[in-house]
Amino acid sequence: MIALHTTIAILAIVLLIIRFKIDPIISLVIGCLYLGLAGGVGFTATVEAITEGFGDIMAKIGLLIGFGVLIGSLLHTTGTFDRLVGVLVRTLGPKRIPYGLTVALSTIFPSIYVDVQVVLGAPVARQAAPHVGKHGLALMAGALGTGIFCGYVFVVPGLAAVSIAGLLQIPLGTYLIYGIVLGPLTAVLTTFVFGLMLRGGYWNEEKDEMDGEGDALGPSDDEGADAAAPATFGGRRAPALVVALLPILVPLVLIAFGAFVGLAGVENEVVDFFGNANVAMFIGLLLAFFLARRTVGRNRTDEAFGDGLHTAGEILLVTGIGGSLGAVIKATGLADVLGGLFGADSGAPVVVSVLLAWFIAAVLHLAIGSVSVAAITAAGIVAPILGSIGVAPIAIGLAIASGSLFALQVNSNFFWMYKALLGLTTQGGLKTMTVVTSIASLVSLPIVVALAFVAP
Repeated sequence: MIALHTTIAILAIVLLIIRFKIDPIISLVIGCLYLGLAGGVGFTATVEAITEGFGDIMAKIGLLIGFGVLIGSLLHTTGTFDRLVGVLVRTLGPKRIPYGLTVALSTIFPSIYVDVQVVLGAPVARQAAPHVGKHGLALMAGALGTGIFCGYVFVVPGLAAVSIAGLLQIPLGTYLIYGIVLGPLTAVLTTFVFGLMLRGGYWNEEKDEMDGEGDALGPSDDEGADAAAPATFGGRRAPALVVALLPILVPLVLIAFGAFVGLAGVENEVVDFFGNANVAMFIGLLLAFFLARRTVGRNRTDEAFGDGLHTAGEILLVTGIGGSLGAVIKATGLADVLGGLFGADSGAPVVVSVLLAWFIAAVLHLAIGSVSVAAITAAGIVAPILGSIGVAPIAIGLAIASGSLFALQVNSNFFWMYKALLGLTTQGGLKTMTVVTSIASLVSLPIVVALAFVAP
Protein backbone atom coordinates (compact mmCIF):
# COMPACT_ATOMS: atom_id res chain seq x y z
CA MET A 1 0.00 0.00 0.00
CA ILE A 2 2.90 2.37 0.67
CA ALA A 3 4.09 2.02 -2.93
CA LEU A 4 0.55 2.67 -4.17
CA HIS A 5 0.15 5.82 -2.05
CA THR A 6 3.54 7.06 -3.23
CA THR A 7 2.50 6.57 -6.85
CA ILE A 8 -0.79 8.38 -6.22
CA ALA A 9 1.01 11.29 -4.55
CA ILE A 10 3.48 11.71 -7.42
CA LEU A 11 0.77 11.48 -10.08
CA ALA A 12 -1.42 13.93 -8.14
CA ILE A 13 1.42 16.47 -7.97
CA VAL A 14 1.98 16.20 -11.73
CA LEU A 15 -1.74 16.53 -12.51
CA LEU A 16 -2.24 19.48 -10.17
CA ILE A 17 0.61 21.38 -11.80
CA ILE A 18 0.10 20.46 -15.45
CA ARG A 19 -3.66 19.87 -15.74
CA PHE A 20 -5.06 22.24 -13.12
CA LYS A 21 -2.26 24.86 -13.24
CA ILE A 22 -1.72 24.83 -9.48
CA ASP A 23 1.59 26.38 -8.39
CA PRO A 24 4.29 23.72 -7.82
CA ILE A 25 4.84 24.84 -4.22
CA ILE A 26 1.19 24.31 -3.30
CA SER A 27 1.00 21.05 -5.27
CA LEU A 28 4.10 19.64 -3.59
CA VAL A 29 2.83 20.43 -0.10
CA ILE A 30 -0.53 18.79 -0.91
CA GLY A 31 1.31 15.71 -2.14
CA CYS A 32 3.45 15.62 1.02
CA LEU A 33 0.39 15.86 3.28
CA TYR A 34 -1.52 13.17 1.42
CA LEU A 35 1.39 10.73 1.39
CA GLY A 36 2.23 11.26 5.04
CA LEU A 37 -1.33 10.78 6.25
CA ALA A 38 -2.31 8.00 3.82
CA GLY A 39 1.05 6.24 4.29
CA GLY A 40 0.60 5.96 8.05
CA VAL A 41 3.29 8.43 9.06
CA GLY A 42 0.82 10.30 11.30
CA PHE A 43 -0.23 13.94 11.63
CA THR A 44 2.62 15.22 13.76
CA ALA A 45 5.32 13.12 12.10
CA THR A 46 4.17 14.23 8.63
CA VAL A 47 4.58 17.89 9.54
CA GLU A 48 7.96 17.13 11.12
CA ALA A 49 9.10 15.28 8.00
CA ILE A 50 8.06 18.19 5.78
CA THR A 51 9.88 20.79 7.87
CA GLU A 52 12.94 18.64 8.53
CA GLY A 53 13.17 17.65 4.86
CA PHE A 54 13.09 21.31 3.87
CA GLY A 55 15.74 22.17 6.45
CA ASP A 56 18.00 19.27 5.50
CA ILE A 57 18.00 20.25 1.84
CA MET A 58 18.69 23.88 2.68
CA ALA A 59 21.57 22.85 4.95
CA LYS A 60 23.09 20.73 2.18
CA ILE A 61 22.57 22.85 -0.92
CA GLY A 62 20.92 26.13 0.09
CA LEU A 63 24.16 28.11 -0.01
CA LEU A 64 25.26 26.32 -3.18
CA ILE A 65 22.09 27.41 -4.96
CA GLY A 66 22.28 30.97 -3.66
CA PHE A 67 25.97 31.44 -4.46
CA GLY A 68 25.63 29.73 -7.85
CA VAL A 69 22.68 31.83 -8.99
CA LEU A 70 24.43 35.03 -7.90
CA ILE A 71 27.58 34.01 -9.80
CA GLY A 72 25.44 33.39 -12.88
CA SER A 73 23.70 36.74 -12.58
CA LEU A 74 26.97 38.64 -12.17
CA LEU A 75 28.66 36.85 -15.08
CA HIS A 76 25.63 37.49 -17.26
CA THR A 77 25.78 41.23 -16.66
CA THR A 78 29.45 41.30 -17.72
CA GLY A 79 28.70 39.48 -20.97
CA THR A 80 30.84 36.48 -20.01
CA PHE A 81 28.31 33.88 -21.13
CA ASP A 82 27.82 35.64 -24.47
CA ARG A 83 31.55 35.49 -25.10
CA LEU A 84 31.86 31.86 -23.97
CA VAL A 85 29.04 30.79 -26.25
CA GLY A 86 30.65 32.74 -29.08
CA VAL A 87 33.85 30.76 -28.62
CA LEU A 88 31.90 27.48 -28.50
CA VAL A 89 29.99 28.34 -31.66
CA ARG A 90 33.19 29.29 -33.46
CA THR A 91 35.09 26.21 -32.23
CA LEU A 92 32.47 23.47 -32.31
CA GLY A 93 29.79 24.88 -34.58
CA PRO A 94 26.17 25.41 -33.44
CA LYS A 95 25.11 21.80 -34.01
CA ARG A 96 27.91 20.34 -31.88
CA ILE A 97 27.48 22.57 -28.82
CA PRO A 98 25.06 20.17 -27.04
CA TYR A 99 27.49 17.29 -27.55
CA GLY A 100 30.44 19.35 -26.38
CA LEU A 101 28.55 20.34 -23.22
CA THR A 102 27.39 16.83 -22.35
CA VAL A 103 30.84 15.29 -22.95
CA ALA A 104 32.55 17.97 -20.84
CA LEU A 105 30.15 17.47 -17.93
CA SER A 106 30.50 13.70 -17.99
CA THR A 107 34.29 13.60 -18.31
CA ILE A 108 36.29 16.77 -17.66
CA PHE A 109 33.91 18.28 -15.12
CA PRO A 110 32.22 15.39 -13.30
CA SER A 111 31.38 16.48 -9.78
CA ILE A 112 30.40 14.99 -6.47
CA TYR A 113 27.95 17.92 -6.29
CA VAL A 114 25.44 17.83 -9.14
CA ASP A 115 23.85 20.97 -7.68
CA VAL A 116 27.07 22.90 -8.35
CA GLN A 117 27.10 21.71 -11.95
CA VAL A 118 23.53 22.73 -12.70
CA VAL A 119 23.73 26.21 -11.17
CA LEU A 120 26.96 26.90 -13.06
CA GLY A 121 26.00 25.10 -16.26
CA ALA A 122 22.40 26.29 -16.69
CA PRO A 123 23.31 29.87 -17.71
CA VAL A 124 25.69 28.54 -20.37
CA ALA A 125 22.98 26.19 -21.68
CA ARG A 126 20.40 28.99 -21.83
CA GLN A 127 22.79 31.40 -23.48
CA ALA A 128 23.79 28.85 -26.12
CA ALA A 129 20.21 27.77 -26.88
CA PRO A 130 19.41 30.44 -29.52
CA HIS A 131 22.53 29.45 -31.49
CA VAL A 132 21.63 25.75 -31.57
CA GLY A 133 18.51 26.31 -33.66
CA LYS A 134 14.90 25.22 -33.31
CA HIS A 135 14.09 23.85 -29.85
CA GLY A 136 17.58 24.88 -28.77
CA LEU A 137 16.64 25.30 -25.11
CA ALA A 138 15.16 21.82 -24.95
CA LEU A 139 18.21 20.22 -26.54
CA MET A 140 20.66 22.14 -24.35
CA ALA A 141 18.62 21.31 -21.24
CA GLY A 142 18.62 17.63 -22.17
CA ALA A 143 22.36 17.66 -22.86
CA LEU A 144 23.02 19.41 -19.54
CA GLY A 145 20.99 16.94 -17.49
CA THR A 146 22.40 13.93 -19.31
CA GLY A 147 26.00 15.01 -18.92
CA ILE A 148 25.62 15.83 -15.23
CA PHE A 149 24.13 12.50 -14.21
CA CYS A 150 26.16 10.27 -16.53
CA GLY A 151 29.24 11.75 -14.89
CA TYR A 152 27.66 11.41 -11.45
CA VAL A 153 26.95 7.67 -11.63
CA PHE A 154 29.66 6.40 -14.00
CA VAL A 155 32.71 8.61 -13.53
CA VAL A 156 34.87 9.03 -10.41
CA PRO A 157 34.63 11.28 -8.33
CA GLY A 158 30.84 11.32 -8.82
CA LEU A 159 29.24 10.54 -5.46
CA ALA A 160 27.09 7.70 -6.80
CA ALA A 161 30.09 6.20 -8.64
CA VAL A 162 32.33 6.32 -5.57
CA SER A 163 29.57 4.93 -3.32
CA ILE A 164 28.79 1.99 -5.58
CA ALA A 165 32.47 1.13 -5.94
CA GLY A 166 32.98 1.29 -2.18
CA LEU A 167 29.94 -0.81 -1.23
CA LEU A 168 30.69 -3.50 -3.83
CA GLN A 169 34.45 -3.38 -3.11
CA ILE A 170 35.31 -2.50 -6.70
CA PRO A 171 38.74 -0.84 -7.04
CA LEU A 172 38.23 2.82 -7.96
CA GLY A 173 40.75 2.47 -10.76
CA THR A 174 38.71 -0.36 -12.30
CA TYR A 175 35.47 1.58 -11.97
CA LEU A 176 37.11 4.66 -13.50
CA ILE A 177 38.42 2.75 -16.53
CA TYR A 178 35.01 1.34 -17.39
CA GLY A 179 33.04 4.41 -16.34
CA ILE A 180 35.10 6.95 -18.26
CA VAL A 181 34.07 5.11 -21.43
CA LEU A 182 30.48 4.28 -20.55
CA GLY A 183 29.62 7.72 -19.12
CA PRO A 184 30.35 9.98 -22.11
CA LEU A 185 29.23 7.29 -24.59
CA THR A 186 25.85 7.11 -22.87
CA ALA A 187 25.63 10.91 -22.71
CA VAL A 188 26.35 11.35 -26.42
CA LEU A 189 23.94 8.60 -27.52
CA THR A 190 21.21 10.00 -25.26
CA THR A 191 21.66 13.52 -26.60
CA PHE A 192 21.47 12.17 -30.16
CA VAL A 193 18.26 10.21 -29.48
CA PHE A 194 16.70 13.17 -27.69
CA GLY A 195 17.60 15.41 -30.63
CA LEU A 196 15.75 13.04 -32.98
CA MET A 197 12.68 13.23 -30.73
CA LEU A 198 12.74 17.03 -30.85
CA ARG A 199 12.71 16.98 -34.64
CA GLY A 200 9.43 15.07 -34.57
CA GLY A 201 7.31 17.79 -32.99
CA TYR A 202 7.89 16.61 -29.42
CA TRP A 203 8.51 20.10 -27.98
CA ASN A 204 6.02 22.96 -27.54
CA GLU A 205 7.63 26.26 -26.57
CA GLU A 206 4.36 27.78 -25.34
CA LYS A 207 3.66 24.97 -22.89
CA ASP A 208 7.17 23.74 -22.09
CA GLU A 209 9.11 26.98 -21.57
CA MET A 210 8.52 29.76 -19.07
CA ASP A 211 7.86 33.13 -20.68
CA GLY A 212 10.13 35.82 -19.32
CA GLU A 213 11.14 33.93 -16.15
CA GLY A 214 14.67 34.06 -14.82
CA ASP A 215 15.84 36.99 -16.95
CA ALA A 216 18.98 37.32 -14.84
CA LEU A 217 20.20 34.08 -16.32
CA GLY A 218 18.64 34.36 -19.74
CA PRO A 219 19.92 35.43 -23.14
CA SER A 220 21.18 38.94 -23.62
CA ASP A 221 19.61 41.50 -25.87
CA ASP A 222 22.53 41.71 -28.28
CA GLU A 223 22.69 38.16 -29.58
CA GLY A 224 23.65 39.39 -33.01
CA ALA A 225 26.90 40.87 -31.76
CA ASP A 226 30.27 39.17 -31.88
CA ALA A 227 29.89 37.30 -28.60
CA ALA A 228 33.48 36.11 -28.57
CA ALA A 229 34.92 39.62 -28.62
CA PRO A 230 35.70 41.40 -25.33
CA ALA A 231 32.98 43.91 -24.49
CA THR A 232 33.40 47.45 -23.24
CA PHE A 233 31.30 49.01 -20.49
CA GLY A 234 31.49 52.76 -20.00
CA GLY A 235 35.00 52.82 -21.36
CA ARG A 236 36.07 49.78 -19.31
CA ARG A 237 37.28 46.78 -21.28
CA ALA A 238 36.14 43.36 -20.11
CA PRO A 239 38.90 41.00 -18.94
CA ALA A 240 40.12 38.14 -21.10
CA LEU A 241 37.60 35.29 -21.30
CA VAL A 242 39.72 32.89 -19.26
CA VAL A 243 39.89 35.50 -16.48
CA ALA A 244 36.17 36.21 -16.73
CA LEU A 245 35.47 32.47 -16.29
CA LEU A 246 37.53 32.16 -13.10
CA PRO A 247 34.38 32.38 -10.90
CA ILE A 248 33.30 29.08 -12.51
CA LEU A 249 36.66 27.40 -13.00
CA VAL A 250 38.15 28.08 -9.56
CA PRO A 251 35.30 26.44 -7.57
CA LEU A 252 35.33 23.39 -9.87
CA VAL A 253 39.09 22.98 -9.49
CA LEU A 254 38.95 23.39 -5.70
CA ILE A 255 36.10 20.89 -5.33
CA ALA A 256 37.68 18.34 -7.69
CA PHE A 257 41.08 18.66 -6.01
CA GLY A 258 39.54 18.14 -2.58
CA ALA A 259 37.62 15.11 -3.84
CA PHE A 260 40.65 13.41 -5.36
CA VAL A 261 42.77 14.11 -2.28
CA GLY A 262 40.05 12.47 -0.20
CA LEU A 263 39.92 9.47 -2.52
CA ALA A 264 43.68 9.10 -2.11
CA GLY A 265 43.15 8.76 1.63
CA VAL A 266 45.00 11.97 2.48
CA GLU A 267 43.57 14.05 5.31
CA ASN A 268 44.42 17.74 5.34
CA GLU A 269 42.33 20.36 7.12
CA VAL A 270 43.29 23.18 4.74
CA VAL A 271 42.49 21.11 1.64
CA ASP A 272 39.19 20.02 3.20
CA PHE A 273 38.33 23.66 3.94
CA PHE A 274 38.97 24.99 0.42
CA GLY A 275 37.59 21.83 -1.17
CA ASN A 276 34.28 22.27 0.66
CA ALA A 277 31.67 23.11 -1.97
CA ASN A 278 30.21 26.01 0.02
CA VAL A 279 33.62 27.62 0.55
CA ALA A 280 34.65 27.03 -3.07
CA MET A 281 31.43 28.55 -4.38
CA PHE A 282 31.79 31.57 -2.08
CA ILE A 283 35.28 32.14 -3.46
CA GLY A 284 33.75 32.00 -6.93
CA LEU A 285 31.13 34.54 -5.86
CA LEU A 286 33.82 36.90 -4.54
CA LEU A 287 35.67 36.65 -7.85
CA ALA A 288 32.46 37.27 -9.82
CA PHE A 289 31.56 40.24 -7.63
CA PHE A 290 34.90 42.01 -7.97
CA LEU A 291 35.18 41.25 -11.68
CA ALA A 292 31.70 42.71 -12.18
CA ARG A 293 32.54 45.83 -10.15
CA ARG A 294 35.68 46.33 -12.23
CA THR A 295 33.88 45.67 -15.54
CA VAL A 296 30.42 47.25 -15.30
CA GLY A 297 30.67 49.44 -12.20
CA ARG A 298 28.95 49.44 -8.83
CA ASN A 299 25.40 50.29 -9.94
CA ARG A 300 25.06 47.54 -12.53
CA THR A 301 26.74 45.07 -10.19
CA ASP A 302 24.22 45.90 -7.47
CA GLU A 303 21.34 45.49 -9.93
CA ALA A 304 22.64 42.10 -11.05
CA PHE A 305 23.07 41.02 -7.43
CA GLY A 306 19.48 42.02 -6.66
CA ASP A 307 18.17 40.15 -9.71
CA GLY A 308 20.11 37.07 -8.62
CA LEU A 309 18.65 37.25 -5.10
CA HIS A 310 15.13 37.41 -6.52
CA THR A 311 15.72 34.39 -8.76
CA ALA A 312 17.45 32.42 -5.99
CA GLY A 313 14.56 32.95 -3.56
CA GLU A 314 12.06 31.28 -5.87
CA ILE A 315 14.39 28.39 -6.62
CA LEU A 316 15.26 27.83 -2.96
CA LEU A 317 11.62 27.57 -1.90
CA VAL A 318 10.50 25.07 -4.51
CA THR A 319 13.73 23.04 -4.15
CA GLY A 320 13.31 22.89 -0.38
CA ILE A 321 9.75 21.61 -0.63
CA GLY A 322 10.94 19.05 -3.17
CA GLY A 323 13.24 17.89 -0.37
CA SER A 324 10.21 17.73 1.94
CA LEU A 325 8.53 15.24 -0.38
CA GLY A 326 11.63 13.05 -0.33
CA ALA A 327 11.67 13.17 3.48
CA VAL A 328 8.02 12.12 3.70
CA ILE A 329 8.66 9.20 1.32
CA LYS A 330 11.58 8.17 3.49
CA ALA A 331 9.41 8.39 6.62
CA THR A 332 6.92 5.93 5.12
CA GLY A 333 9.62 3.25 5.13
CA LEU A 334 9.21 2.58 1.41
CA ALA A 335 12.93 1.89 0.86
CA ASP A 336 12.85 -0.92 3.42
CA VAL A 337 9.72 -2.39 1.86
CA LEU A 338 11.26 -2.39 -1.59
CA GLY A 339 14.52 -3.85 -0.31
CA GLY A 340 12.64 -6.74 1.25
CA LEU A 341 10.99 -7.62 -2.05
CA PHE A 342 14.24 -8.59 -3.73
CA GLY A 343 16.35 -11.65 -3.39
CA ALA A 344 18.90 -13.25 -5.67
CA ASP A 345 19.29 -16.76 -6.98
CA SER A 346 22.92 -17.86 -6.83
CA GLY A 347 22.41 -19.77 -10.07
CA ALA A 348 20.93 -16.85 -12.01
CA PRO A 349 22.35 -16.30 -15.51
CA VAL A 350 24.55 -13.29 -16.18
CA VAL A 351 21.84 -11.35 -18.01
CA VAL A 352 19.26 -11.98 -15.28
CA SER A 353 21.67 -10.86 -12.58
CA VAL A 354 22.50 -7.61 -14.41
CA LEU A 355 18.82 -6.91 -15.11
CA LEU A 356 17.95 -7.56 -11.47
CA ALA A 357 20.58 -5.10 -10.25
CA TRP A 358 19.36 -2.51 -12.76
CA PHE A 359 15.72 -3.08 -11.81
CA ILE A 360 16.35 -2.72 -8.07
CA ALA A 361 18.09 0.63 -8.59
CA ALA A 362 15.47 1.87 -11.06
CA VAL A 363 12.53 1.07 -8.78
CA LEU A 364 14.27 2.62 -5.80
CA HIS A 365 14.93 5.80 -7.77
CA LEU A 366 11.34 6.02 -8.94
CA ALA A 367 10.18 5.65 -5.36
CA ILE A 368 12.74 7.70 -3.45
CA GLY A 369 13.63 10.40 -5.98
CA SER A 370 17.36 10.53 -5.28
CA VAL A 371 19.93 9.08 -7.68
CA SER A 372 22.58 8.74 -5.00
CA VAL A 373 20.24 7.21 -2.39
CA ALA A 374 18.87 4.76 -4.96
CA ALA A 375 22.38 3.74 -6.00
CA ILE A 376 23.62 3.38 -2.42
CA THR A 377 20.53 1.47 -1.29
CA ALA A 378 20.62 -0.87 -4.29
CA ALA A 379 24.33 -1.54 -3.79
CA GLY A 380 23.64 -2.29 -0.13
CA ILE A 381 20.94 -4.78 -1.09
CA VAL A 382 23.09 -6.56 -3.68
CA ALA A 383 26.45 -6.47 -1.84
CA PRO A 384 25.78 -9.38 0.57
CA ILE A 385 25.01 -11.81 -2.25
CA LEU A 386 27.50 -10.44 -4.80
CA GLY A 387 29.95 -13.30 -4.33
CA SER A 388 27.31 -15.94 -5.10
CA ILE A 389 25.88 -14.66 -8.37
CA GLY A 390 28.87 -15.36 -10.61
CA VAL A 391 29.02 -11.97 -12.34
CA ALA A 392 31.94 -9.53 -12.29
CA PRO A 393 31.34 -6.91 -9.56
CA ILE A 394 32.10 -4.09 -12.01
CA ALA A 395 29.21 -5.25 -14.23
CA ILE A 396 26.80 -5.31 -11.28
CA GLY A 397 28.06 -1.91 -10.13
CA LEU A 398 27.56 -0.35 -13.57
CA ALA A 399 24.10 -1.97 -13.78
CA ILE A 400 23.15 -0.30 -10.50
CA ALA A 401 24.52 3.01 -11.79
CA SER A 402 22.50 2.62 -14.98
CA GLY A 403 19.30 1.77 -13.12
CA SER A 404 19.69 4.64 -10.65
CA LEU A 405 19.49 7.09 -13.58
CA PHE A 406 15.99 6.01 -14.55
CA ALA A 407 13.28 8.70 -14.70
CA LEU A 408 14.37 11.53 -12.43
CA GLN A 409 11.11 13.39 -11.76
CA VAL A 410 9.02 15.49 -9.37
CA ASN A 411 10.00 13.71 -6.15
CA SER A 412 13.58 14.92 -6.64
CA ASN A 413 14.61 18.33 -5.31
CA PHE A 414 17.12 18.48 -8.20
CA PHE A 415 14.23 18.38 -10.69
CA TRP A 416 12.75 21.61 -9.33
CA MET A 417 16.08 23.40 -9.23
CA TYR A 418 16.85 22.26 -12.78
CA LYS A 419 13.55 23.34 -14.30
CA ALA A 420 13.64 26.74 -12.57
CA LEU A 421 17.25 27.51 -13.55
CA LEU A 422 16.60 26.58 -17.18
CA GLY A 423 13.32 28.46 -17.43
CA LEU A 424 11.16 25.39 -18.07
CA THR A 425 7.60 24.66 -17.01
CA THR A 426 6.97 21.52 -14.98
CA GLN A 427 5.84 19.81 -18.17
CA GLY A 428 9.02 20.99 -19.86
CA GLY A 429 11.08 19.61 -16.98
CA LEU A 430 9.40 16.23 -17.31
CA LYS A 431 9.91 16.25 -21.09
CA THR A 432 13.64 16.96 -20.68
CA MET A 433 15.06 15.76 -17.36
CA THR A 434 12.76 12.79 -16.84
CA VAL A 435 12.98 11.68 -20.45
CA VAL A 436 16.75 12.01 -20.92
CA THR A 437 17.54 10.19 -17.68
CA SER A 438 15.21 7.40 -18.78
CA ILE A 439 16.86 7.25 -22.20
CA ALA A 440 20.34 7.26 -20.62
CA SER A 441 19.35 4.42 -18.30
CA LEU A 442 17.96 2.32 -21.14
CA VAL A 443 20.78 3.14 -23.57
CA SER A 444 23.49 2.18 -21.08
CA LEU A 445 21.81 -1.10 -20.01
CA PRO A 446 22.64 -3.24 -23.10
CA ILE A 447 26.22 -1.92 -23.01
CA VAL A 448 26.49 -3.05 -19.39
CA VAL A 449 25.05 -6.46 -20.30
CA ALA A 450 27.70 -6.82 -23.00
CA LEU A 451 30.43 -5.79 -20.54
CA ALA A 452 29.23 -8.42 -18.10
CA PHE A 453 30.31 -11.18 -20.51
CA VAL A 454 33.85 -9.82 -20.98
CA ALA A 455 34.67 -8.21 -17.62
CA PRO A 456 37.08 -10.34 -15.55
